[in-house]
Amino acid sequence: MNMLLARSLCLLLLLSCLSEPVESRTLNLNSCSVSVHTTELRTHYTDIRSNAIEGDSEIGVRLLNKSLMKQVQDGQKCCLLRLVLRFYVERVFSNYASSQPQQQRHTSALANSFVSIRREIHKCHCQCVEDTQRKIDTVHAEFIKLEISQAAKKAVGELDTVLDWMEGLVLKTRA
Repeated sequence: MNMLLARSLCLLLLLSCLSEPVESRTLNLNSCSVSVHTTELRTHYTDIRSNAIEGDSEIGVRLLNKSLMKQVQDGQKCCLLRLVLRFYVERVFSNYASSQPQQQRHTSALANSFVSIRREIHKCHCQCVEDTQRKIDTVHAEFIKLEISQAAKKAVGELDTVLDWMEGLVLKTRA
């Protein structure tokens, strides 16, 4: 998986050098700001979403609900985003598989983007309170109740909740 991520990152860097500038957005995370290409994230997600949703047989289960993301205590946006990105990088993308090469590339691109955002957030030195950690622990608990590939499909299918929340945190800029 690491080799696939490294190759995907190299490809993305090459493509970004050849393409037109992409709109960058700054996420306001209370204690700091992080630059994110939300349009790219949304494009990659759109290309894998239907496959994840079609493969989700656990219709009655929700890992991420919108209230989890919206009811964040003051000063905890940075922490919640860091924990959510960690969850996706370490648990979801590493267990999500598609037989279609194009979908694998989009999944790798999302994973690489999340790794980059995590790296930037690490500089913020977010402090987490117990309530925020409990929210993520609840997501992890629901995730491990499911068979691992089903849980990964479920989480990928619900990624729009995270992207919507992130887009709600933006301050527009141009890259």
